[in-house]
Amino acid sequence: MALNHVRRGSGNPLLLVHGLGAGWRSWSPILDELAERREVIAVDLPGFGETPPLTGEVSIATLTDSVADFIREQGLDGVSTVGQSMGGRMVLELARRGLGGDTVALDPGGFWNDREVLVFGATLRPSIKLVRALRPLLPGLLSSSVGRTLLLAQLSARPWALLRETVMPDVRGLADSPATGAALDALIYGPKQQGAPAGTAPGRVTIGWGRRDLVTVPKQAARAVELFPDAELHWFKRCGHFPQWDAPQEATRLILDSTQ
Repeated sequence: MALNHVRRGSGNPLLLVHGLGAGWRSWSPILDELAERREVIAVDLPGFGETPPLTGEVSIATLTDSVADFIREQGLDGVSTVGQSMGGRMVLELARRGLGGDTVALDPGGFWNDREVLVFGATLRPSIKLVRALRPLLPGLLSSSVGRTLLLAQLSARPWALLRETVMPDVRGLADSPATGAALDALIYGPKQQGAPAGTAPGRVTIGWGRRDLVTVPKQAARAVELFPDAELHWFKRCGHFPQWDAPQEATRLILDSTQ
């Protein structure tokens, strides 16, 4: 399947893989800054943005397969990869498979225990249903600091301080993307993420985590580093699940400093 994507900038290529939400537009808060230094390629995963859904099974494995195929089709062997949330898990899976180059995973999923994944599903699924129910009212709600706080407290450490333009693409994407439900089920009911033994990843591995992440909670970072022992762990201090929202400058620096 061909993935819709955008390319901006010039320099060594950098592949961006989003999580649940807006597709490539999830990276809008930091995409232009990254493109000042690198050629940025940001994809829409199947069923998100402008890429059609998969016709068969939707799982982390099949979604990752689509990115692996894209890398081969575009001649991007050895490309540095960056992902957030579900996308963070996927770029770690690519590294586990020996694909790509340097890897940056921001607040990745897949490292929860059984209780944590149940809480993840029990809290995020109602939030998505609420956003869908409020779809016609979202522009007004997200224009208000009170509305942002009520809707985004699970996702951001400081939702009242965000701009509507920053959060609107992902919130609309959660409501509108045809693959949101299937991808959420894959995260909840699918297998946990496997690791990569020391020395087997194709490049440097960096894992960034928000200290105030309420979706993939911070104690999961220790499990991620245990499974990816070559990884360096970076903490975003005043940050929730979306570093590109809460700490855009810090996220940009981390990505550029951790990839070639």
